[in-house]
Amino acid sequence: MKTVFDREFIAYGVVLEGYDFSELLHTLEANTDKPKEGVIYVPSDPKLESLPIFPELRDRLFGGIPIQIGYCNGATTKLNCLEYHRGAEACVSTDDIIMLLAKKQDIRDGKIDTAQVEAFALPKGTGILYYETSMHYAPTIADGAYRSIIVLPRQTNTDLPTFTAGNAEDKLLRARNKWLLAHPESPEAGEGAYVGLTGKNIDVRELA
Repeated sequence: MKTVFDREFIAYGVVLEGYDFSELLHTLEANTDKPKEGVIYVPSDPKLESLPIFPELRDRLFGGIPIQIGYCNGATTKLNCLEYHRGAEACVSTDDIIMLLAKKQDIRDGKIDTAQVEAFALPKGTGILYYETSMHYAPTIADGAYRSIIVLPRQTNTDLPTFTAGNAEDKLLRARNKWLLAHPESPEAGEGAYVGLTGKNIDVRELA
């Protein structure tokens, strides 16, 4: 198990410095639930976006483009899927969590082996920004549940746009600005998501 402070994380993103996430995390804890299983995901939350840190993240971290602040709260231990977006994503959690990451460059013929996935411990209160080329999914936790803030370009993970497929990547598009590869054992695969993960469906309870 590596941490986001280890050199290996440089290939995926950066640890954020110079931001005070305390009010954001307090608001998340006071207004959202921790599920006993699965994930609660809300792309955009008005209470979080009304806080003073919103324009700071928009203008400093994302360079002034429209953003959304939402949350992903869960009790997930398995990888299940990998996704990517056009644009970076920021994450900070009220709990110690584990990020399972892979490089988009390692996709071959629409598939990626989970042996390419690396696990990084993210301590509570630590913000990270991972790059557009960093494949990820919901945070995981070996025991218990977590609450996490997710910051993305505006409208990401909302309703799938209407379009006519024209290439192989189009079949990965699962929601607005969300290209997803599912493991065959995942619930998402059972719901019709593109199956593109080979190898073991990683479970963080089994990681040392």
